[in-house]
Amino acid sequence: MEACETEEVRDADAYMKLALQQAKLALNNVEMPVGCIIIEDGTVIASGRNRTTETRNATRHAEMEAIDNLLDQWQKKGLSKAAIAKRFSNCTLYVTCEPCIMCAAALSILGIKEVFYGCANDKSGGCGSILAMHTSQPEWSTRDRVSNRKGFKCTGGIMASEAISLLRSFYERGNPNAPKPHRTPMLFGLG
Repeated sequence: MEACETEEVRDADAYMKLALQQAKLALNNVEMPVGCIIIEDGTVIASGRNRTTETRNATRHAEMEAIDNLLDQWQKKGLSKAAIAKRFSNCTLYVTCEPCIMCAAALSILGIKEVFYGCANDKSGGCGSILAMHTSQPEWSTRDRVSNRKGFKCTGGIMASEAISLLRSFYERGNPNAPKPHRTPMLFGLG
């Protein structure tokens, strides 16, 4: 049993390293350094990085980029909505920072099986830091428990220090795309 757990940790680290590569691409393009990959049956089938500045679209988070790339692939293959839903239910996402509320809700609606993330997102985390969008019945919901959200398993803290380091480097140099006047670069504790 212990050997299996060690193998899973090695796999999680290897997959998170791929997500960190996407985050570095985002950083090199003066974007918030968040990156992700989607795995199905041990194979990377999609990747994404933050592109909010590049696209001038605040919804272009790493997770949404990867989801849209994957949906495009599957639709071009002629997969039905039911087939796409079944495929998503077998997928795992690795992302460098806890998905925000928007991304966690989208992942839940799509029915992704599992999410592994690096550091917590204390400002807008949707996997427990702010809201628990990964659960199928959030405690904050006052409506009847009728929802199209399926929920997913979520594990944080995978290579968190590396993810935090990338975020710190982004904030230390300041964001040249921030509205004028620029905020001064700042140091803070993430996670």
